[in-house]
Amino acid sequence: MGILLAAAYLATLVAGLWLRALNLCHLKRHGSTVPPGFEGAVEPGTLRKSVSYTIDQSRLGVAETLFDGALLLAFLYGGILSAYDRWLASLGASFVVAGVFFFLILTVAQTLLAIPFSLYGTFRLESRYGFNTTGVRLWLADLARTTLLSLILTSLLTAGAFALVAWSQRFWWLWVWLFFAAVSLVLMYLSPVLIEPLFHTFKPVTDPGLEDEIRAMARRAGLKVSRVMQVDASRRSRHSNAYFTGIGRVKRIVLYDTLLAQMDHREILAILAHEIGHWKKGHIRRRLILTQVGALAASWLVWKLTGWEGLPGLIGLPEASFAARLVITGFLASIAAFPLTPLSSWLSRRHEREADRFACGLTGDPEGLASALVKLSTENLSNLHPHPLYAAFYYSHPPVVERVRRLRGMALPKVDANGEQELRID
Repeated sequence: MGILLAAAYLATLVAGLWLRALNLCHLKRHGSTVPPGFEGAVEPGTLRKSVSYTIDQSRLGVAETLFDGALLLAFLYGGILSAYDRWLASLGASFVVAGVFFFLILTVAQTLLAIPFSLYGTFRLESRYGFNTTGVRLWLADLARTTLLSLILTSLLTAGAFALVAWSQRFWWLWVWLFFAAVSLVLMYLSPVLIEPLFHTFKPVTDPGLEDEIRAMARRAGLKVSRVMQVDASRRSRHSNAYFTGIGRVKRIVLYDTLLAQMDHREILAILAHEIGHWKKGHIRRRLILTQVGALAASWLVWKLTGWEGLPGLIGLPEASFAARLVITGFLASIAAFPLTPLSSWLSRRHEREADRFACGLTGDPEGLASALVKLSTENLSNLHPHPLYAAFYYSHPPVVERVRRLRGMALPKVDANGEQELRID
C-alpha cells in the first residue's frame, strides 16, 4: 500500500508538471501575438518580456515543486518521520507539549528550507524584470516577523487542538473544528488593525476626490466601508493590486500605491466595483460557509483516520504518534485534493464573472474595467496566452483576454424595440 500511495502522489506531481509544460509550450507558440483587445496597449518588447517572465516564474515553480516533493517522500518513506517521532517521544513530554514541539520544529525547518527559493525569486527573478524594490534589510525584517507570527500561531493552534483531543477523544473533531473556526473569525477582525500594520504603512487615500468617489459608489451599492486606505506596497514591489480586508466594523478598502500611480479614477472605481460585487453577490459569505463545511467534514475524516490502527502501515511504519498520524493524514489529503482543484477553480471563475457583471451595472462603464485589466496585466507582465486546459485547472480568474473581450462585448450598444440604444451588461 505504501508503494501505491507514493505512486499516487508522484502521479499528481507529474500531472501538475505536465500541465505546466503544456502551458509553456502554448505560450511559446502564441506568445508573440498581440491578443484581441490589447492592440496599442502592449508593445512587442513588453510582450517578449511577459513571455520570458512567465517562463522564468514557471521554472522556479517547477524547481520548488520537485524539491518539496522529494523532501516529503524522503521524510515519509526514508525513515526521517519515524526517527523524529521516536526522538520526541524519548523526551517524555506531555501529549500537548510534544504535539506543539512536533509542529514547531517542522515549521522552522520548512521556513529555513524555503529561504533559497524566496531569495532567488525576490532578488534575482523579480529584480531581473524590474519588480523588486525590497532591500536585504527589509527582506530579513519581513522574514523575522513572518516567522515569529507563524510560530506564535502554530503554538497556540496546536496547543489548543491537542488539549481538545486529550479532553474529548470521541468528539474532539467537532471541538477542534469550532476552535479553528473561532480563531479564523477573530483573525479576520484583528488582521487589518494588528497584523497587516506590522508589514505595511497604511494611510488615508491622498489622491484628491478619490475617497469621496469611492464612498459614493459604495453607498450606491448599499455597502458601508469604515475606511479607504492606501498602502506602501512600492517599498517591496512594483506589482499593483487592490483588495477588501476585514469584516464588520473593521471592513476597509485598501489600494496599493502602485495601483494609484498606474490608474486613473475611472479605472480604480471599476476595479473596486468588481470587489464590491463579491460582497454584494455573497461570494465572501458563501466561500466562508463552504470552507467551514469542508473543514468540518475534514475534521471528522481526520478523526476516523487517526484512530485507525492501519494508518501508519500505509507508509510502512509499525506505529506512530498522534502528531505523526496527522502528518500521514495530510499526505493522503494532498493526493485526494488534487483532482478537486479544477472544481474549486471553476467556482472561483464563476464568481469573478458575476463580480464583473455587477461592476458594469454599478458603474455603467464596462470599458473602465476592461481598460484597468489591460493595464494591470501589462504592468504585471501577466501571461496573455495560457493554455485552456491549464487555465481550467488552476486559474481562479478567467484568463484576462477572455475577461476583456466579455467586458467590451457588454459595452456594445444594442437597439431596443423602440429603436433606442441601450447598454448590454449580460
